[in-house]
Amino acid sequence: MPLVAWGALAYALGLLLALSAPLLGTLGVVLLAACASMAAVYARRPIHAVYAALFMAGALIALGSAAADGRCRARVSFASAWTAELNTPAYPGGIARATIDAGACRAAATLLVEDGRASAGDVATVRGAASADDRGLLIRSASLSDVRRPLTLAVLRARTGARIDRLFEADAPIVRALVIADMSAVPAEQRDRFAAAGLVHMLSVSGLHVAIIALALELLASALRLPRTPARVGTLLLLALYVAGIGAPPPAVRAAVMLGLLVVSRVAQRPTSPWAVLAVGGAAPLVDARTVLDLGWQLSVAGTVALVAGGALAARIIPKGWAGWKRNLGRGVTVSVVATAVTAPLVAWTFGRVALLGPLTNLVADPVMAVLQPVLFLGLCIPIAPVERIATDAAHVLVATFDAIAAHAAAVPGSAPSVLPTTLAAWAGGTAAVAVVVACVSERPARAAFVALAGVALMVAEPLIAAGPRATELHLLDVGQGDAIALRTRANHWIVVDAGRIWATGDAGRSVVVPYIAHRGGSVALFVLSHPHADHVGGAASLIAALRPVRFLDPGYVGTTPAYLAALREARTDAIPWQRVRPGDSLVVDEVVLTALAPDSTWAAQLDDANLASTVLVARVNAVRILLTGDAEGAEEDWLLAHAPGALAADVLKVGHHGSGTSTTTAFLEAVRPRIALVSVGAHNSYGHPDPAVMSALAASGATVLRTDRLGTIVLRTDGHALEVEAQGMRWRLPDRRP
Repeated sequence: MPLVAWGALAYALGLLLALSAPLLGTLGVVLLAACASMAAVYARRPIHAVYAALFMAGALIALGSAAADGRCRARVSFASAWTAELNTPAYPGGIARATIDAGACRAAATLLVEDGRASAGDVATVRGAASADDRGLLIRSASLSDVRRPLTLAVLRARTGARIDRLFEADAPIVRALVIADMSAVPAEQRDRFAAAGLVHMLSVSGLHVAIIALALELLASALRLPRTPARVGTLLLLALYVAGIGAPPPAVRAAVMLGLLVVSRVAQRPTSPWAVLAVGGAAPLVDARTVLDLGWQLSVAGTVALVAGGALAARIIPKGWAGWKRNLGRGVTVSVVATAVTAPLVAWTFGRVALLGPLTNLVADPVMAVLQPVLFLGLCIPIAPVERIATDAAHVLVATFDAIAAHAAAVPGSAPSVLPTTLAAWAGGTAAVAVVVACVSERPARAAFVALAGVALMVAEPLIAAGPRATELHLLDVGQGDAIALRTRANHWIVVDAGRIWATGDAGRSVVVPYIAHRGGSVALFVLSHPHADHVGGAASLIAALRPVRFLDPGYVGTTPAYLAALREARTDAIPWQRVRPGDSLVVDEVVLTALAPDSTWAAQLDDANLASTVLVARVNAVRILLTGDAEGAEEDWLLAHAPGALAADVLKVGHHGSGTSTTTAFLEAVRPRIALVSVGAHNSYGHPDPAVMSALAASGATVLRTDRLGTIVLRTDGHALEVEAQGMRWRLPDRRP
């Protein structure tokens, strides 16, 4: 690897470590780099001192960027009106993300919209009450006016997305991911399937798709016998327009810069190292330091590095006598294996999987993607009805084939074992991945191979130990249409209530809950099931098998769903004590006192609906009370009002049955008087949850309503007195309860 590649890596690592290691801190990173630089100078290794200096520069730029953002937020928070560019749609009662333009600075903002509507990409005047923290602005009671739609990258991306939805209909979620790097509409089970098959990078890495389109355009120019130099320049201009049209995501910018450098070098007839081109292209999006945290950029760079390194390894190990298909197949297998190894730490951290069949599935899927991407490009760029129809029909077959490859690979037993990396293990895996690349390109790979093996050994041996949080935390996990709640004590013990839903090829326990807890470390002291419906117990067997809770509490309502029976079998296999919930029983886990209010066995015996026998718990942390209600409906709420009226008052209410109109009666809400109402619900679900009347009643009661379909995973923190909310990267302190 040339010096410029090592320099770019050192700079990116400085940014990454400073931004992602808050415990170490940016100043600690700078001090570490300074010490390394002085050690290198002392050892008379000036090039190592340069790398250390670039590492330190990255950390300092991260520090400067964070400080500038802080000054900007502090300045704009004192205003009462702002000019904002909407990143997501805004509508009354919703929560929108925006970028505030304050002249010399721009700040990220979250809007709690009270009045007005706007689409993504629109610019509007926003009025409201703002508060700032270290991540951005929160604008409450936001009112939007003077909405306009300038021609910006965000607008171009929104228009492209709308065109995709219109043309490709059912295939639109996959096409959005492939064309504009938008995976938000891809269902969780489908993302899990692609992760298990080792193909998820094809949904994330739009840079690969830019390269495919460039190759297709170059082949078209060659077929038309166009002059080579003008054809290359024209291809580059078309790609620049394409990248701008999809909103210039970092992976696409990386690919476009690399292709531009290659075109310039060819036109100038000055060959250059692929590592140098990669270093410049990969570093170009880092003009914004926080790009280094973007998964798409990470996978894009890692995949391209693996392509170059795998090609170098193939050139060295494939026998000279091989030619034609044998040589191409050997090279394809080698590159696929290297790509799987290099991207494995990122995929394991994000999706909790290691795709053992990745090399094989990539070989099969690559030709499909090579045809699909130009078809999508032509269908979107040529607004002629016959061309659009041909492109959408062809794309449908190719998307179905692509998905079928993932489905068949994911269905192979043992093809994608679950992994639970902590932060330390993830860094060890990243070190091993870099060492694999060095071993591939080095003529003396033994030392790099030893480092790679040491990194893997650390990943395997490192125990799941992490420091506990400073405050007690409640995590309402985004599992779609279902429930999964995790309480984390200051001693790093977890109390998990429900484990989300199940689908044909996976469940939320395996794909969401287990990786989420494992990344943060600690042990599960207690797993509580609210009731045996599949959207609550679906992931329980996976959670029990992976995290081995010390105890399992169950309402005891007889359930026959396969997911419930699987959870009971897994608990028995692992010898985990099972206990029925009884009203009045209390359990202390560190500073959390957990008290059961329902269900009563006599009450439950006469029921034919498991929702009405939901486990209802109060979690108390000093003066703060949290009421967890499962899918309790009006009849069970009436029972609680009759038998435990004094125990219902709570600061935090997990709203029953996903905000259904059959729950949260007026009398029950008056008894609870929550400051925060949490609603676990899937976006665009078929049940019509949550009920608008229930949401209005909660808001009218003075509660701050937080929903997973709009905010994703929501975290509450408390010291036993105050409450802090974190959602979508924003944190704010809740005002004290009004008398």
